[in-house]
Amino acid sequence: MIDIQLLRRDIDSVAQRLAQRGYELDVVAFNALEAERKELQLRTEALQASRNALSKQIGQAKAKGEDAQSLMDQVAGIPAELDRVNELLNQVQSRLDIWLATIPNLPHASVPVGESADQNVYVRDWGGLPTFDFSPKDHVELGEPYGLDFEAGVKLSGSRFVFMKGPIARLHRAIAQYMLDIQTGKHGYTECYTPYIVNSETLFGTGQLPKFADDLFAVKKGGQDSEGEMLYLIPTSEVSLTNMVRGALLEESELPIRLTAHTPCFRSEAGSYGRDTRGMIRQHQFDKVEMVQLVGADASYEALEAMVGHAEAILQGLKLPYRVMLLCTGDMGFGAAKTYDLEVWLPSQKAYREISSVSNCEAFQARRMQARYKRTVENGKIKNEPIHTLNGSGLAVGRALVAVLENYQEADGRVRIPEVLKPYMGCEAGNYLGE
Repeated sequence: MIDIQLLRRDIDSVAQRLAQRGYELDVVAFNALEAERKELQLRTEALQASRNALSKQIGQAKAKGEDAQSLMDQVAGIPAELDRVNELLNQVQSRLDIWLATIPNLPHASVPVGESADQNVYVRDWGGLPTFDFSPKDHVELGEPYGLDFEAGVKLSGSRFVFMKGPIARLHRAIAQYMLDIQTGKHGYTECYTPYIVNSETLFGTGQLPKFADDLFAVKKGGQDSEGEMLYLIPTSEVSLTNMVRGALLEESELPIRLTAHTPCFRSEAGSYGRDTRGMIRQHQFDKVEMVQLVGADASYEALEAMVGHAEAILQGLKLPYRVMLLCTGDMGFGAAKTYDLEVWLPSQKAYREISSVSNCEAFQARRMQARYKRTVENGKIKNEPIHTLNGSGLAVGRALVAVLENYQEADGRVRIPEVLKPYMGCEAGNYLGE
């Protein structure tokens, strides 16, 4: 969440920055809550001061042998009144916290102002677009002979699920293993295995709850009719990786922390009805190799640029053409201060499609998680401050599979295997999928 001190110091400036991303801050509501909080806080302090003063007078009176009963009668009523005011103060603070949890992050000054993806800014591209002397097929048609089975996915689970077997399943696994090997072996990330089911506190920490509850798959511990805790399938391993430092106070020397994991991701795709219903572009279950960095406040924008490069390295290794886009204020995710998208070329669509988003959330998630580090400031003093968190796909495995199938296709429907994947495919004797 954003720093409440910013709201208290200059709420109009905060409101203007949030308006750039299409969010209307209710300044009147905040000012009313803040006025109520201040009044109750002052009342609490006045009661405490009165209790302390009267207690001191009682002690003095007794020391002099004087009657202190009237003073004791006055003190007797203070605890109950203090409890009542504290309860009201807690209620106001709770309302403030709930309200703050719904406010998106402030955009960084370098983020272009815009309302939608149409205002995103081109940064660079890589790789020449493939040319074909035939009409290129899409990944659905290409993948079916190799074990890409959407009918089985529908039969087992419903729409937007897929079943893979044989060569296509091995290619999917090879892509994920290649990504992990690059991120751990070349870029210094520590490989992790995380739970696929997490509690609500974990999802609150990274900003999925309460705002995006409809996008999640929820299960109740002990069954739907039980009184058990509500648990959720992870929409990305960013959730579990980032929350590893929830509630922690780290030494500055422990940073940066780089974590990666290959996991399935589960999303209900609420609000995306009718979009990308064919194939693997928008599934309820898909795999992703996630990158997370936890860094000091002064290092997060350098880390952001590095992480974009870490994602690009995968696409370059696979020799897949792509472009990098800087997202405008209106297209960024809820917790992001700045985001780059990597978009891979899909010949069947004659378009670039997102395959990775890399975001700097600054201290937004850390405040929600109460994750801090001991930062050395001027004069060598130590100050406990929120860490900065970054996340990005390195990459979405299913979309990389789609891109490989389409960019490496031949006129006869065969699919060449990228050189970097051959060691993972066991295909020393062949160059094509299924050999």
